Amino acid sequence: MSSWVHLRKLMLRYFSESRWYTIAIITLLYGVIAWLLLSAAGETALTNNEDFFYWMAVTASTVGYGDLSPVTHAGKLIVALYVIPVGLSIFAMVVGRIAAWVSHHWQRGLLGMKPLHLENHILVIGWNEKKTLLLLDLLLKERDALPDKPEIVLCVKADIHNPMPDKIEFVKVDSFNRDEDMDKACVATARTILMDNPHDDVTMTTALYCTNRNPDAHKVAYFTDDTLVPLLQIHCPKVECTPSVAVEMLAKAAFDPGSSTLHHDLISVDDGQAQFSVQVPDDVRQLSVEHVFSNLKRYYNAILIGYAPGGVYKNMVLNPDLSHTISGGDKLFYIAGGRLNNIDWQRLGD
Repeated sequence: MSSWVHLRKLMLRYFSESRWYTIAIITLLYGVIAWLLLSAAGETALTNNEDFFYWMAVTASTVGYGDLSPVTHAGKLIVALYVIPVGLSIFAMVVGRIAAWVSHHWQRGLLGMKPLHLENHILVIGWNEKKTLLLLDLLLKERDALPDKPEIVLCVKADIHNPMPDKIEFVKVDSFNRDEDMDKACVATARTILMDNPHDDVTMTTALYCTNRNPDAHKVAYFTDDTLVPLLQIHCPKVECTPSVAVEMLAKAAFDPGSSTLHHDLISVDDGQAQFSVQVPDDVRQLSVEHVFSNLKRYYNAILIGYAPGGVYKNMVLNPDLSHTISGGDKLFYIAGGRLNNIDWQRLGD
């Protein structure tokens, strides 16, 4: 009795876990026993090599095309009492295992537990509920105008699920400055890193960490407290900081009515005129601002509003004089009805 109890416990353990090797062994034993029984029953048409595998597959899965079937009484009993019920059980086990595997991986992705393998993606670090949802929605709209359509990854510490599982990738971490956590979000290979946390001190440490891990990425950090911006730029001069400008917009609108609407329209991604930027290719010769300004309007119906020499944003020149020159590596800022992806720079400089 004790050995039967031990065998029953062992079988229950393996069957309850339903590991792949367990299913494979059970399927092999099932096929071998079926072949031996059918051979003993004289079902020679069913026990031929390729015909046997074909017939077992369609019979055990209850498809049953009917082109092959047992002809002896013993063969029919074997099929009715063994091949179909046992085969159907194994088939259900395989389907259940596949469904559980798919569900497990889907849940891991939804919960942000699955490591990613991406390059040149846009990484959003932090969670501010509706504000972050609006940011993601704007990024998705902006991405539609890009030719390469980079992936967008949301990396959070908050206890949430992927808010847009059909549109973005999602990673949940315990820390924004620990390698084993941030490697899951591929921080070292990201093209752009956007940092916006409810607490400015977390944004500060995250910016320092990301600068160390990925110095070549374009990094943008949002601060509620403007006094932290100079402190960060001392250590990370290439990080673009975006302090809150709500108070400044109120003051500007008080003396220049419509200013808040104007600035909102310029940064909006909805249809209409908006502000964009483009990097001048390194092989482009010097261009005069006068030619660029007039040709942008003539050929692309766009307005040049400024440029950043060498792509350094803190040295940005707004409303430049017509005598200024623009060189390869500079960043141009313009207003247009849409992003200009294919600029003829030679034509622009004529």
